Parts: sequence; C-alpha cells; structure tokens
Amino acid sequence: MQSQGDPRVLFVMNLVLSLVFASVVLYGLEFVGFLTFTWQRLAGVTAALMVLTFLIIR
Repeated sequence: MQSQGDPRVLFVMNLVLSLVFASVVLYGLEFVGFLTFTWQRLAGVTAALMVLTFLIIR
C-alpha cells in the first residue's frame, strides 16, 4: 500500500513550487513588456496554480 504523505508537507511543497513558478512567469512577462509585476498578481497566480495542481492530482 502506497503512503499518501503528510498533507501539510504536500501543501507547503505545492505553495513553494507554485510561488516560484508564478514568479518566474510573471517576471518573464514583465521582461517582454506584456504586463507589470505586482504582489497581488503574484498571489493570485500562485493561488490559481495551487488550485489547478490540487484538482489535477485528485
């Protein structure tokens, strides 16, 4: 039987990885002049990625 792992660890890993990916994407989009980086936008994209990841793995 395979262990599912500690949900707190999975949540933190999802948060950190989503935050890093969102910041790279937003910095890249700002670099090419598509949009500006804001902390609110970073929080929103991170939350959206976390929800999307949760839905995909369930």
